[in-house]
Parts: sequence; C-alpha cells; structure tokens
Amino acid sequence: MTSALMWFAVIVACAIVAVAVISLRGRRDLTTPEERAVHATLHTASLAARPLRRGLDTESAAEAAPHLRALTGGDALGVADADAHLLAWNGPHEEVVGQFREAAARAVRGQRRILITAPAGATWRTVVVQPLLVEDVGVVGVLGVVTTSTPGPGMLGAVGEVARYACGQIELAELDASRARLDRAEVRALRAQISPHFIYNALGTVASFVRTDPDRARELVLEFADFTRYSFRNSGEFTVLSDELRNIDRYLTLERARFGDTLQVTLQVAPEVLNVALPFLALQPLVENAVRHGIAGRAGGGTITIVAADEGTDCLISVEDDGVGMDPELLRSGTLDSDEAAHVGLSNVDDRLRAAFGNDYGLVVDTGVGAGTKVSMRVPKFKAGIRA
Repeated sequence: MTSALMWFAVIVACAIVAVAVISLRGRRDLTTPEERAVHATLHTASLAARPLRRGLDTESAAEAAPHLRALTGGDALGVADADAHLLAWNGPHEEVVGQFREAAARAVRGQRRILITAPAGATWRTVVVQPLLVEDVGVVGVLGVVTTSTPGPGMLGAVGEVARYACGQIELAELDASRARLDRAEVRALRAQISPHFIYNALGTVASFVRTDPDRARELVLEFADFTRYSFRNSGEFTVLSDELRNIDRYLTLERARFGDTLQVTLQVAPEVLNVALPFLALQPLVENAVRHGIAGRAGGGTITIVAADEGTDCLISVEDDGVGMDPELLRSGTLDSDEAAHVGLSNVDDRLRAAFGNDYGLVVDTGVGAGTKVSMRVPKFKAGIRA
C-alpha cells in the first residue's frame, strides 16, 4: 500500500510539472509584440486617467501630460485650460509655448483643430492643437502635440482619439463632483427636515426642569448642544455606525425626558459592526419617525427597538416600533415626503443608500395600520471608496 501511494505521488508530481511547462509555453507563445504593445498602451491610458478623474487643473495636467504624450507619440505635449492658460508642458521645444497658447485660444473659440507649421530652421515641424470638447458642456481644455515630422492621417487620428479619451475622464470627474454636490445638498435637505417640533419640545422640556431639577436641565442642555453639533457638522457625507448611534442616544435622552416611562428603548448592537460606514444621518430620520409617528400617537406610549446585526459581508440595521403604524399604500404611492404628517426623510435616506451602495441596499419598510412599523437597511461592511 505504501509503495502504491509513493508511485501515485510521483505520477501527480510529474503531472503538475507537465501542466506548468505547458502553461509557461502557452504563455510565452501568447505574449507577442502586438499583445505587449496593447498591454503597454492600456497601462499608459490608465495612468493618464487617474489624475484626469480629479478634474483638469495644474496638478492633474502635469501628472497626466507624460502619459498623454506617450499615447499620442508626440515629441512634446502641452495642456491648456478652457481659457488657453498653459497648465503643463512635457518634453522639449518650449519655444513653441507662446504659439501654442495663441492657437489654443483660436481652437477654443472655433471648437476645431488647428495646425501650426514651423518656420524654416526650427527643430520642430508641426504643433497639433486639439480642443477637448465635452458634449453639452463645450471646450474644457486644449492639447498641443509637437512633432518633428509632418503628421499623417494616423498621427492626427491618434491625437483625436487621445483627446476624446481625455474628455471622457474629465467628464467623469465632473460627474463625480456633481454627485458629491448632490450628496451634500441632500444632507442639507435632511438637516432642514429635522423636526422643528422636536427642537421646540426639547427646549420646552429643558425649561420645565429649570426650577424643579436644575442639574437635570443642565444635562439636557448639554445633550441638546451635542445633538445639534453632530447633526450640523461639515465633515463629510459618511459616518460610522457608533457615531450615529451615539447621536441617536442624545435624541432619545431628550425625548425620554419629555415622554417619561411611556417611551421605552431597546438596543441590540453587535460590537463588530460599530465601525461600519453609512451615510451621515441615515438612522436619525428612522428613529425620529418611530417616535413622532409611531409612539407619540399611541395611547400609553410604546417601545422602539434598534438592532444592528452582523450578517457576513453586510450589516443589517433595523428600527422598529409597536406604535400606530401606517397605511402601506402611502409607501407604494411614493409620497412619503410630500406631507409633514407622513414619514419625514425616508425617501431621502433610501436615495442616498442606493446611490452609495447600489440598488440592493435601499430601505425596506414593513408596516400596517395598528401594527407598528419596522424600517430596515442593509449596509456593506466594506465598500471601496466609502470612508467615514
């Protein structure tokens, strides 16, 4: 039996070596000069894309210029902005910069390519001045490619394709910036929806303790100050779950001071999900809705249960109340935010979750008249580009 196992091991080892040799031979045969050229071009294009995705400015132009020059095959390359101001120059022939800027201004005005021909005795032959034209936006910049020979159709076509590629990356940068501005606007809108009734009620509650329990009033004032400081911070569109829960605790402290024992809160949080990133103020509207539209309308009050569970690659968060509930038709009608009496901010939170993590990560609402309401969200424990 031992001998048979030894022979089996030898056969397996030989088979592995044979497969490795075949694999290496196949790889060597497939790595042709054409394939290497394609791989090199794609790599250069990716290096040019990274800075351009930040937008076109002096820093990104300087970083992208050598890679754009390599893609065009030019002897030198200049980048100007939409006002024909030079942003970067890569390579020799800097004596051409002045002519490039003048031609760039004409290229911007006419939104067309311009060729500059060298005078006799110059060390260069042509400058191809190509505007960077983005649809529905206009000219966002200009490329100037210097050659030491007369450019043929292939060279001119390459410059045009590189310009289109650069335009695509700059357009994506603008889309990223627009999305960030939209996210900030949505956060501001959500802040504006923080109930003025809560603010009035919180201050009224504090005032009621000033004479009867000054120490309690002082504590509530500090809680209110910390709550508003967090809610109106300007440090980004994302936060971590632990910070969001801490602010919700401040909110509930103020509400419990008003409702007394009629408002009960149960919290179940897995420690391993406390550092999960989620959109800023994603939980606050859910808890506020549970208090205002669930518990406050129920005789005798009720209980709010907040759960954050570890579910593999995701964190499942839910806010549930045993209050009056609501008509599910309001949810299906898409009018959650159209009325002060409806659940405030849910559509905003749902949109921001889907924008950040994809359509699989929106809100899920279970409710019925007299049956309470449960609002759940699923958040990935890690997603590239999302940081608090």
